[in-house]
Amino acid sequence: MKKGKFFVFEGGEGVGKSTHIAWLKKDLEDKNYKIELVREPGGTEISEKIRSILLDPGNTDLSDTTELLLYLSARSQLVHQIIKPSLEQGKVVLADRFYHSTFVYQGIVRGLGLDKVMQGNEVAIQGIKPDYTFILDVPTEIGLERAGKVTGVCGDRLENEGLYFHKKVRQGYLSLPDLLNENIKIVDANRDAKVIYEEIKQEIYSLLIK
Repeated sequence: MKKGKFFVFEGGEGVGKSTHIAWLKKDLEDKNYKIELVREPGGTEISEKIRSILLDPGNTDLSDTTELLLYLSARSQLVHQIIKPSLEQGKVVLADRFYHSTFVYQGIVRGLGLDKVMQGNEVAIQGIKPDYTFILDVPTEIGLERAGKVTGVCGDRLENEGLYFHKKVRQGYLSLPDLLNENIKIVDANRDAKVIYEEIKQEIYSLLIK
């Protein structure tokens, strides 16, 4: 039985997920919460190996279906090895991406279809869903500029997709609250980082005491 809390941070490139997760981890640990921090794809030895394949800019021949199956495989291992046991132990799990990314990138933008992606995802997540998901949103051009400052001129395989692709990603994320019957909040991330963080932190605290 799930005892902990599971919070997911989503969004396109350069929206600031990692920054807010790091701040939140420190604040929650200061309040004596046990925190498990994970990222997708990755988070386990096996999942990190899959991540290296998925994000390698040289893997331009990767088919859309193969891409989907690799993401689902990495997620399945992460849920089995880290997320599910952590929740059973009463930890707060903070995730930098989860299945919402797959719904957007592969289901909507790649055109594989949301229903097909959801079916595969149900096998991978083993019944584990977030208590709350924050989708950080910034204009596409700003997000890509931020991402470039972090990764350098040569980005990963997804960052190297064109502007039109990333605009579709943004629109896909903005559509998720209407498509999914889940607790999802769109956060305007084109503001001062501290202001955004305080908004997120207060929401998290209110959910933790329920």
